[in-house]
Amino acid sequence: MSFRDLRNFTEMMRALGYHRLISMENFRTPNFPLVAEILVWLVKRYEPHTDIPTDVDMEQDRVFFIKAVAQFMATKAHIKLNTKKLYQADGYSVKELLKITTVLYNAMKTKGRDASEDTEEDTNKFKFDLGSKIADLKTARQLASEITSKGATVFDLLGKEVDLREMRTAAIARPLEINETEKALRAGIKGIMEQVQKTKELLNNVASDEANLEAKIEKKKLELERSKKRLQTLQSVRPAFMDEYEKMEEELQRHYEIYVEKFRNLCYLEQQLDDLHRMEQERFEVREERAALHSTTTCIYIAPITQGNVPERKDDYSDTEIPDDEGSDSDLEDRRPLKPRLSREPPIQGMTIFPPNLAL
Repeated sequence: MSFRDLRNFTEMMRALGYHRLISMENFRTPNFPLVAEILVWLVKRYEPHTDIPTDVDMEQDRVFFIKAVAQFMATKAHIKLNTKKLYQADGYSVKELLKITTVLYNAMKTKGRDASEDTEEDTNKFKFDLGSKIADLKTARQLASEITSKGATVFDLLGKEVDLREMRTAAIARPLEINETEKALRAGIKGIMEQVQKTKELLNNVASDEANLEAKIEKKKLELERSKKRLQTLQSVRPAFMDEYEKMEEELQRHYEIYVEKFRNLCYLEQQLDDLHRMEQERFEVREERAALHSTTTCIYIAPITQGNVPERKDDYSDTEIPDDEGSDSDLEDRRPLKPRLSREPPIQGMTIFPPNLAL
């Protein structure tokens, strides 16, 4: 027994319309008369015309009453009740009573929901939705235009009724020739028979085509199976040239590594050669600039001497002759040996790199 079960039971009984107010304190102690009254009311609520004995004064009467109620609920409502707990008539019997009240309460809620849905449907029937009538309005306009055109056509045809009546009367008055009728019927029958014959031929052709297609399908299936078997055989057998192919592949890999190494060395040497040419070009340009500067300076000092106007020097060393050097600074710099240019890149394995000033 739990407080929630007691609360749910009392609320459901109140919702179902039980005439007596049930308190939670009623099931603290065994109260068989109250349980019997509730069971009789629930059974009558489920089946009003049920005859259940209500005499519960004696012990045998109570046992018979509990068995009758349990049997009725098992056969009619498919609800299995524990007769022992019902006979205790205390808080444990509330769980058994709750099984019956739950079924009745759910049925009442379902009925109320259906009634509310029916009311909403009835209300919606009288609502006018203008958006859903726009398509009907377009259809009505189209039908109105068609009615107008059809009416004009009928009016024109009725205007020709005078001439058509005479022609119709003449056709009806003309005697019917049996030979022509038979000829027309025979022609129609012949045409229908030809159509039937063509249809039969098409059906026969369909059957033959179906047989041919099935034969082709079987043939293709056999070819597919043979191809699969051949593929499996080829996959399982190692080719005779596979060993030679693997050896050649290894040799090709080795040659490729040698080629890559030589190509890398060649690129490095080409870079060194380009650096050497660039250094020689820079050295040549510097030498040319110095030669041009020296020739310009010489011309500046030689020009006054050739004209006889030698400027006098005011310093104390004017009378002292300065001996000419055997070579100018530029010549000395040209005679100096060049320093070898060291590359920052590491030397390549298996190859000796010479300095730029030495012959390769």
